[in-house]
Amino acid sequence: MDVRIEHGWKEVLKDEFRKDYFLQIVTWLKTEKISGRVIFPPGSLIFNAFEQTPFDSLKVVLLGQDPYHGPGQAHGLSFSVPDGVKPPPSLQNIFKEIESDLGIRMPTNYGNLTHWAKQGVLLLNASLTVRANEPNSHSKIGWMEFTDAVIKVISEKKEHIVFLLWGRFAQEKQPLIDETKHFVLKAAHPSPFSADKGFFGCRHFSKTNALLVKNGIDPIDWKLTN
Repeated sequence: MDVRIEHGWKEVLKDEFRKDYFLQIVTWLKTEKISGRVIFPPGSLIFNAFEQTPFDSLKVVLLGQDPYHGPGQAHGLSFSVPDGVKPPPSLQNIFKEIESDLGIRMPTNYGNLTHWAKQGVLLLNASLTVRANEPNSHSKIGWMEFTDAVIKVISEKKEHIVFLLWGRFAQEKQPLIDETKHFVLKAAHPSPFSADKGFFGCRHFSKTNALLVKNGIDPIDWKLTN
């Protein structure tokens, strides 16, 4: 796989890369490519979340489930889309909550969240790849084991990290987090199907910054400009 991963992450995850399940992921992806399947995101962006948010600068974990499966949408950051791609409905709802919570005007035609990632927000999908037009198609090839290991290593080796768990799927990861030294904020998923059941009004963006500042950590600038 044509991948890059930041050296800090490579060091703390080195044991995972040697395990049989991870080697099976690599084999699976190679087989998919040989068979002509289109996989998102491109190989060079599979570990983009780790590349954009070095382990040493980590402040927040925002957990998604699956990469976008439409052409040109996925670039390795949960909920984010590349420049030139309109924000999908869930991201539009995230922007609405930021506007309500912080009074920040958010873009309507821009959804690249790299600005957040570079400040320490790990935009982590539980599965790092997906087949084109087939949601959750790679959810059982080993990625769940890998990203669970990522959450565990963060919990073990860091402190004062804010975990944003939106929706039932993300909240199932809560037992992996040591809440004696980290913070967990839970809400409904921002999907149009559930945003009005507890995502809108959760104020997770101001709450995240309050927790960071309380622990002497610089807050996140949630504003985006294209």
